[in-house]
Amino acid sequence: MSDRNTGGPSTEPLLAARDLVKTHGRTQALRGASAELRAGEILAVTGASGSGKSTLLHCLAGIVRPDAGSVTYAGLRLEELPEKRLSELRRTDFGVVFQFGQLVPELTALDNVALPLMLAGTDRAEARERAGEWLERFGVRGQGDLRPGEMSGGQAQRAALARALVTGPKVVFADEPTGALDSLAGEQVMTALAHTAREAGTAVLLITHDAQVAAYADREVQLRDGTVTPLEVPA
Repeated sequence: MSDRNTGGPSTEPLLAARDLVKTHGRTQALRGASAELRAGEILAVTGASGSGKSTLLHCLAGIVRPDAGSVTYAGLRLEELPEKRLSELRRTDFGVVFQFGQLVPELTALDNVALPLMLAGTDRAEARERAGEWLERFGVRGQGDLRPGEMSGGQAQRAALARALVTGPKVVFADEPTGALDSLAGEQVMTALAHTAREAGTAVLLITHDAQVAAYADREVQLRDGTVTPLEVPA
């Protein structure tokens, strides 16, 4: 099922990786990988398990530093920034969604979504109000008082998407966001993510091994043997 942006993303890259190399122990996960993400674009990165997809995402999000190569975001070289500045970018400009959501288990869904706003200095009452609005956008406002362990997998993942988008990020990094869900819940999550991101003009870097999930993207690249190969997405 496709939900493509008819207006089209910007032609200039918002985020660009050039010749990334990253080694974990004796395993070289990235071997000169390059990729670009434009404002308002959904880019799917596909590949077999262990191909380095998550490593690429972590480098692009500034979570890990590459051994070689560069990552440029809005004119900033991420590998040259201090950790404090990278953490600030992840609070303001970047949103991240992982396969299992990684919500704080002790907090309600509402407080999980409000947390990034409060960490950025927003008053608690205002943060909770905005969090409720985002939960409503993703159809889970009624679960706002529940903790993650009391929610279904699909509900928890939609709360995780709300948390990733509540600060109005320029880029959302989604690492196998439907990997732990059944097909129906996965479709609901991707439909909500694609619609909301496009409505807000948010770029999405989507890591997936699922062709049905990749079909939501404007463009697809494949990671194989640590390098990136462009793929055509059918119209």
